Amino acid sequence: MTSVTQLAVVTPSFGPDAELFADLHASVLEHTTDDTVHHVIVPPRDKGLFARYAGARCRIWTEPELLPRRYARVPRSGLWVNTMRPWPPIRGWVIQQALKLSATARIEADAVLIADSDIVLVRPVDVAAFRTDGRLSLHRAEYAVHAGMTRHVRWHQVARDLLGLPDAPPPPLHDYVSSLTFWDPRVVRDMRTRIQQTTGRHWLDAFTSRLHVSEFILYGVYVDEVHSLADPPPANTAICHNYWDRTPLDHDGALAFADRLNPEAIGMMISAKSGTPLPVRQAAVRRCAEVVSGR
Repeated sequence: MTSVTQLAVVTPSFGPDAELFADLHASVLEHTTDDTVHHVIVPPRDKGLFARYAGARCRIWTEPELLPRRYARVPRSGLWVNTMRPWPPIRGWVIQQALKLSATARIEADAVLIADSDIVLVRPVDVAAFRTDGRLSLHRAEYAVHAGMTRHVRWHQVARDLLGLPDAPPPPLHDYVSSLTFWDPRVVRDMRTRIQQTTGRHWLDAFTSRLHVSEFILYGVYVDEVHSLADPPPANTAICHNYWDRTPLDHDGALAFADRLNPEAIGMMISAKSGTPLPVRQAAVRRCAEVVSGR
């Protein structure tokens, strides 16, 4: 397999997802080029669980390595604080988003594939196939956010506040949220600079000060309305075959799900929140391999 573009993969993970990460990492090794590095971000207490993956193809980051020293985890909670401005505390979900942005900006690669632990790659990843005129395609579900999606609507407004853009128009709005998506590290670095210029604060402090924020919508709004306003990149929403339900799949259901694999998808996601047993997930992965090979 060859690729004209250097790729990195970024995954935030933690102990309870270590088994899921094992399958994801194996798929990264199988379906990306030998120069692709998988960057996994974990709490310090879980570093030992992931140590066996460390090497030329995997870089293990602990959360404090990607955050300024003023950020501290509150013991026995899912919260963090910025000690320079400790109220309100920061939810772990917001910190995880910030870690993705921080890691991506540090990585020297032409493209970064953001992949949650419950993703498995099922086809070779050729970044060139996701570029048009040198621009990465964007996960953009056009006008998919309706007025009833109140969190998404709020995320749009927060993104525009951070970027210094006018108020969001009324819905429908584009949806940029995805469990598997490409980011351009140079665009992320430019976006962070824009946030600092707009807010007068360090980008991380401005981002984590918001109670409701989405890194994916922030990136999408920036690409479409600032970075590429005159010529937004093409959309690609077929990159991943997703199962979002909270109901566990059984063996037959998992195989039926895999049989519906989109011919353009490079990844498959069965949500960890579904509680689907690991052997069932792995059966779905094997069936995806059969679908891809035409067996």
